[in-house]
Amino acid sequence: MQLPSQGSGRDAVVLLSGGLDSMVVAGLAREAGYRVNALTIDYNQRHRRELEAARAIAAELGVARHVVLPLDLRQFGASALTDDIAVPKGGVGEEIPVTYVPARNLVFLSLTLAWAEALASRDIFIGVNALDYSGYPDCRPEFIAGFADLANLATKAGAEGERFAIHAPLQFLGKAEIAREAHRLGLDPAMSWSCYDPQPDGRPCGLCDSCRLRRAGYASAGLDDGLDYAAG
Repeated sequence: MQLPSQGSGRDAVVLLSGGLDSMVVAGLAREAGYRVNALTIDYNQRHRRELEAARAIAAELGVARHVVLPLDLRQFGASALTDDIAVPKGGVGEEIPVTYVPARNLVFLSLTLAWAEALASRDIFIGVNALDYSGYPDCRPEFIAGFADLANLATKAGAEGERFAIHAPLQFLGKAEIAREAHRLGLDPAMSWSCYDPQPDGRPCGLCDSCRLRRAGYASAGLDDGLDYAAG
């Protein structure tokens, strides 16, 4: 897919986690002509590898500015990513898994909105996906649509009639399609990081939901994601 070339040098804020989806979304925003400002939230997750990936992606894409904003969600806990809870390795199930971080995308998008308004930008990009995903409620299309309405109610810009657009171009793509987009954009997938439970030797575990979805997507696309998984 290719977004319409509608950026024309306008500022956009991209929520850049360091994962594959956020990397592709940032690449799409750049391709569409936006001046990309990347926001990464350091929420004191259990590993730092994702933050390193976000910095590498921002540098590769030549973003106008990359802000890494600290926000210690370990103070709340209640997730395998922010608490002493084991990361599930049994496969993607029907229930919302313990890797769900309470209201994470709501919190992160609110911060993205705040920076966008400060920049006088009206375009926000997020890499949520509602097909090959773990069932997180804050990845659903209904959430994105609801947040767009909230953004226009909660801001000075919205009150003055300047509407925000929440771009979620990967929302209805499968992981294989996302893998193909990374390839089309010339982005090295090994720059990104998806694993919830990096191993002591630095390799992705290969068994968490995120690893399984990524591996299946690349296998289906017939592409190599460039990572050496601990579990073959």
